[in-house]
Amino acid sequence: MTTVLRVPSRAHLFFQTLFFKTLVLSAVSTLVLLTGAIAGAGPAGAHATRISEDPAESSELTESPARVSATFNEPLQKEFAAMTVVGPDGNLWQTGEVLVDGPVLSVAVRQLGPAGDYTVNYRVTSADGHVLNGSWSFRMTVPGGGSPGPAVTAAPDDAPAESPAAPATDAAGDGIPVWPFYVGAVVVVAAAAVWAVRRRG
Repeated sequence: MTTVLRVPSRAHLFFQTLFFKTLVLSAVSTLVLLTGAIAGAGPAGAHATRISEDPAESSELTESPARVSATFNEPLQKEFAAMTVVGPDGNLWQTGEVLVDGPVLSVAVRQLGPAGDYTVNYRVTSADGHVLNGSWSFRMTVPGGGSPGPAVTAAPDDAPAESPAAPATDAAGDGIPVWPFYVGAVVVVAAAAVWAVRRRG
């Protein structure tokens, strides 16, 4: 019995190789595009975040500060900015207009009165229109001689306080996870490689 060996033609090998290379290039291109999209969408989708405050959170003071301020990671809109200082007596201790200077929100403070915790509440609007509410407290360890403003009749900011930043996730700007695309691209490359090896064998 004579065994006949089938030798693939050059044209067959050419198209087989071309198909394999096309699959690999498509998978690589998909990975590159997804990586670029994630890198570009990250900063654009981020909101303003408080990065520092003065007086510092939970700090203890013996003298009344002239102003309180909060600094954010991006410039703020001046419209609708608000900032209050509520003392341990339930009265307001800020005075004058709230100022927005780039990423800094601040307001002047009266000479403080009773010792205890003073809470700074704020509301700001980031460059992308996202509204952020938050607060922090500092403590006067000695009483001062200042006179308070009016009593607080309602919470200055009814919205929830600023929440800690959530852990980063592999998501595009619209919240769709991208890891399935990576897995799919790897599967395509692996399948193409197996197919090519079997065909050549």
